[in-house]
Amino acid sequence: MMFLFLFIAVPVIEITAFVEVGLAIGWIWALALLITTSVVGVGIARREGRAAIIEVARAFSERRPPGVRALDGALGSIGGLLLAVPGFVTDALGALLLLPPGRRLARRWLSSLFGARFVGMAAGAGRFARGAPRRPQADVDSTAFEEDIGGLPR
Repeated sequence: MMFLFLFIAVPVIEITAFVEVGLAIGWIWALALLITTSVVGVGIARREGRAAIIEVARAFSERRPPGVRALDGALGSIGGLLLAVPGFVTDALGALLLLPPGRRLARRWLSSLFGARFVGMAAGAGRFARGAPRRPQADVDSTAFEEDIGGLPR
């Protein structure tokens, strides 16, 4: 359902926004603005993505969790990609993700959305961790023999 919404509603919203901006500032300026934000968005996505990868690698080499910086880098990359997509609504969302208050809001929303799922998954996977308490192994030695049923005492 959400997939269908993305393919139908988002282009309709973007076309409507483009028409409104074109009527307000002129078609040539609206087109120039779209092209400029797309080019800038590609550069920002590259820069943010590289910075995030470097920071995550540094965190792993220092044996500390990458946490907030990794998520900030991912949100910055998504913001740059949204700027690269032609459209004023996606540009506005991308710009929000590039600003620190927008990232904080997105982090809070994502943590409330996926936090409980992640904790549940981590708790379930904890039993496989090194040093986790082990259950005693069951005795599975086979001691059954094939016997003639008719010869067994009753």
